[in-house]
Amino acid sequence: MEKEKPIGVFDSGIGGMSVMKQLISAMPNEDIVYFGDTARVPYGSKSNATVVEYSMQIAKFLANKNIKALVVACNTVSSIALPSLRQKYNIPIIGVIEPGAEFALRETKTGRIGVIGTRATIANNAYSKSILKRNPKVEVFEKACPLFVPLAEEGWLKHKAVYDIAEEYLKELRDLNIDTLVLGCTHYPILREVIQEVIGKDVKLVDSGVTTAEVVREEIDRIGFLTNSNSMGNQRIFVTDINPNFKDVAELFLGMKLKEIDKVDLETLTA
Repeated sequence: MEKEKPIGVFDSGIGGMSVMKQLISAMPNEDIVYFGDTARVPYGSKSNATVVEYSMQIAKFLANKNIKALVVACNTVSSIALPSLRQKYNIPIIGVIEPGAEFALRETKTGRIGVIGTRATIANNAYSKSILKRNPKVEVFEKACPLFVPLAEEGWLKHKAVYDIAEEYLKELRDLNIDTLVLGCTHYPILREVIQEVIGKDVKLVDSGVTTAEVVREEIDRIGFLTNSNSMGNQRIFVTDINPNFKDVAELFLGMKLKEIDKVDLETLTA
């Protein structure tokens, strides 16, 4: 019975669907329950205490869906709330930062790694700590890029404003001659083309969702919880708010059509 339980995934908004996309690719037969806290996004500008509080509320909601593992598809939450979540729940809980750090170290040739993320992720030095713990000889340069989140959620993939803001954010890292750039927020892969163009074609972009999916598959397999099903898995989507263009943008992140989206009232979540 444990094998047929779904995998829980959550993010502050819809950016985590870029991780969910990689999970579906790596484990197409697994059922997934996704939660996006779209009414309270972004988390990157909130205090650590608030991020932990919101994360515990969402984890409780997903635990009630009888999940067998929890994927924290949010760099901000991964940098702040993983210890609290792991203390509370006795299931595999995987964040996106450690897999992303491993990926960056595999990719860099010069040992000069850039990281972009929300203010909270950068302020907590989440990636630099994880990378330098593994290899103290590399150099890590971090830059907060908070406006990328609302631009991504607006679906502005190649708008002139995105290029202008990307240039403002990334010129500092470009001048530092990095050879690898970690997209330290799950919203950022949707802006990948603009980021690549502005930072330079020779810089390797690291999407932590790819390696996170690998780690999740390995962990679930290790404990014997991979599904026996040969059918395509089902996906259920829960959010705390649905704006008019939500479905279109969510499908951009996920790369597939969504059948149904369920709205969860905040009163229910905080009860």
